[in-house]
Amino acid sequence: MTDLAPLRRALLSVSDKTGLIELGQDLAKRGVELLSTGGSAKALRDAGLVVKDVADVTGFPEMMDGRVKTLHPVVHGGLLARRDLEGHVAAMDEHNIGPIDLLVVNLYPFEDTVAKGSDYDTCIENIDIGGPAMIRSSAKNHAFVTVVTDVEDYAALRAELDANDGQTTYAFRQRQAQIAYGRTAAYDTAVSTWMASAIGNNEPRRRSFTGTFAQTMRYGENSHQSAAFYTDGTNRPGVATAQQHQGKELSYNNINDTDAAFELVAEFDPANGPAVAIIKHANPCGVGQGATLREAYTKAFDCDRTSAFGGIVALNQPLDEDTAKAIVEIFTEVVIAPGASDAAKAIFATKKNLRLLTTDGLPDPQEQSLAYRQVAGGMLVQDKDTDDLRIEDLKVVTKVEPTDDQLKDLLFAWKVAKHTKSNAIVYVKDGATVGVGAGQMSRLDSALIAAKKAERMADAMDLPQPLTIGSAVASDAFFPFADGLMEAAAAGATCVIQPGGSMRDDEVIKAADEAGIAMVFTGTRHFRH
Repeated sequence: MTDLAPLRRALLSVSDKTGLIELGQDLAKRGVELLSTGGSAKALRDAGLVVKDVADVTGFPEMMDGRVKTLHPVVHGGLLARRDLEGHVAAMDEHNIGPIDLLVVNLYPFEDTVAKGSDYDTCIENIDIGGPAMIRSSAKNHAFVTVVTDVEDYAALRAELDANDGQTTYAFRQRQAQIAYGRTAAYDTAVSTWMASAIGNNEPRRRSFTGTFAQTMRYGENSHQSAAFYTDGTNRPGVATAQQHQGKELSYNNINDTDAAFELVAEFDPANGPAVAIIKHANPCGVGQGATLREAYTKAFDCDRTSAFGGIVALNQPLDEDTAKAIVEIFTEVVIAPGASDAAKAIFATKKNLRLLTTDGLPDPQEQSLAYRQVAGGMLVQDKDTDDLRIEDLKVVTKVEPTDDQLKDLLFAWKVAKHTKSNAIVYVKDGATVGVGAGQMSRLDSALIAAKKAERMADAMDLPQPLTIGSAVASDAFFPFADGLMEAAAAGATCVIQPGGSMRDDEVIKAADEAGIAMVFTGTRHFRH
């Protein structure tokens, strides 16, 4: 094997015709013989290029509705033959197999077919067989063969040929082989994942995970950790699909926190009014609803002004000028919204370090998907928490029943608790969080911390009393003892929402009755680790 491999013969067979003509013209100018199939061959011929059909090379026509066209020894022999082994060369001569030096293939659009909601049979027909087989053959024989699977690599191929007098280097072929195997792995993963879902197999024997490189991070959670961002191709509205209008590149923590913020604010239907969530370290430090976005932002900000500094702001409606003016009054890392007015963008433009992200919409909180978490030696996989609690699902367990206004705040608090690290305690009053306790080992500590934050905010805002007085409180899981509930009552909560299910439920209900507060059970918890 030599480092440089010349291109004399190329096979081009692509579903995505983007850039095909330009690539074919460039190869033809270099004297490369072009082989092709079906629509690719027609497109090249229509552009005036001389193309030989693979069927003419193999002596077999395309058959079975195109299922069989490249699965032939003449094709795979031309891709797999080692040019440095006499036996391989002799076999090629004996069987009239010409070497193929370049393979350009992109696969049937299986992922797009699934994304369109196509039926089972249509998805099956869009599983490519010949393409992956040729890609794998070429990639294995990268000592001699160059393989290109992505349109974005056409320019790199041309540059490589320009730099090496129509040849490719071994390093380039290695890189392309790795990309090729990554593509076929991702393709097989897409097929396997779709089929498991289509046949209702929630626990397939083998589960694969895949992603497409989006960007290199400056570092991970900490400066000594390298990191990168990969997208999963689902196109769910959010940080992965958003347009960034200004500011420096998002960091690992920015992306993580922005995702948490947008997923939380999406729980609040825009049809029910503007909502704003402010996130710090993946936990809400304030969530508010209001008649306007600015009012919603102010209510969220007033929950914990200290933690909001340097936080992530997510909106459930397009950012307007008035809200933008309020946001830029303090340092904010990222703002994400389903759109933004030109006036709002102009205001943000004065803050060069503020990143503005806009999306085409909000993610659907009830959309079914899987959540993954790596552990030593494996992966934990679970359904995403898509529980959607309604008033009719609640069970009143105390003598006092919650009022209509209290029910609204209880459901609001429950939505926020769902997105708060366990153990979570969330106080809400008049459509806004007024105290959040997150990520504590004890539920009692979470209740204490949330109440203490509310006391500090009352002092900062010169209020006569903390806003937890008269509030609703949510606990993401049951109270194992009455102490956490009593701490919430001491902070001024008048109603409570919790899953129930503790061995001491009777004790907790009795304590609520003695305190004269209403309590409802959901029957569902929202642990978030």
